[in-house]
Amino acid sequence: MEKFSYEVVKQDSKTGARAGVLHTPHGDILTPVYMPVGTQATVKGVLPRDLKEANSQIILSNTYHLYMRPGDEIVKNAGGLHKFMNWDRPILTDSGGFQVFSLAKLNNIKDDGVTFSSNVDGSKHFITPEKAIDIENNLGADIIMAFDECSEYGVDHARAKKAMQRTLSWLDRCYNHHKNDSQALFPIVQGNMYKDLRVQSLKETTPYAKYGIAIGGLSVGEPKPVMYEMLDELYPHYPTHIPRYLMGVGSPDCLIEGVIRGIDMFDCVLATRIARNGTALTSRGKIVVRNGAYKDDFTPLDPECDCYACRNYTKAYLRHMINVGEMMGGMLISLHNITFLNKLMSDLRNAILGDYVLEFRKEFYAKFGKI
Repeated sequence: MEKFSYEVVKQDSKTGARAGVLHTPHGDILTPVYMPVGTQATVKGVLPRDLKEANSQIILSNTYHLYMRPGDEIVKNAGGLHKFMNWDRPILTDSGGFQVFSLAKLNNIKDDGVTFSSNVDGSKHFITPEKAIDIENNLGADIIMAFDECSEYGVDHARAKKAMQRTLSWLDRCYNHHKNDSQALFPIVQGNMYKDLRVQSLKETTPYAKYGIAIGGLSVGEPKPVMYEMLDELYPHYPTHIPRYLMGVGSPDCLIEGVIRGIDMFDCVLATRIARNGTALTSRGKIVVRNGAYKDDFTPLDPECDCYACRNYTKAYLRHMINVGEMMGGMLISLHNITFLNKLMSDLRNAILGDYVLEFRKEFYAKFGKI
């Protein structure tokens, strides 16, 4: 029996939105799904217990950062990420490719791999597609990503094509090197903002997509309408029997627009990053609690939310916590934001099952306001 499988429960009649179930060794994932990001094997400021209360089904960790510290061998010796971080639900690890290209100093990209200097201590490293898979095997996540090259927004067609072709070559090497059937390998579609390259990448990537497929290289600085154009272009060419994962996307509008364009899985650090700066996502739009308007506001962040923060604390208290630099403020708003996005995905799933996705989108935007 397959350890991983995906079933479409309902396809919306008017859009590309679909509700499904992804079966994994650490539990079933109802899609569409938002995945909180636990870069260093923890979602910043949120206990695993509280992530579960917020209905988080799966979390993401970062291969590059864990390779740098504490080291993938240490994680392996601890029994893998699930035991190391005490999380018994599914985990996804990215390949580290994006961080190698964006964070690492003096990287030198060649067809055989990437030589780079660590952003931690300046030490030299060489990552090949095979090495990336070895690291992810040691980390032991349920879903792992193929090593890819993400070209930066704004490059010309020739540069984007070279990165896409290199990604395809590396994918073949990742696919042939990966032997662990307890980990589902997702390939990554690249092609920058060029429709012809995107479609070519998807078509050449699909034969390797046994359990799922990821869309990379979007939400990297391009205007949102351009991202939506790319998703519209890809939609007719997706395989239908596996989940589609849009990497690095997590604002409420992008989640909704992505689901409508056939995406099943999303991740983003946005929810916790803006929380630490005092910004909450609520049913009535964004609230920046550090602002003076909330100094004597003794109401919860969101009257429609039942998270721990909204049940027990007021905007005035959260404003105080943020403005005096107490970590409690960021922790509570992080928990709220994750709860909010998880509920948004659950509500979207119910809209798909009830065949009212477009109506849901209209009502959400009317309340949430401009994004």
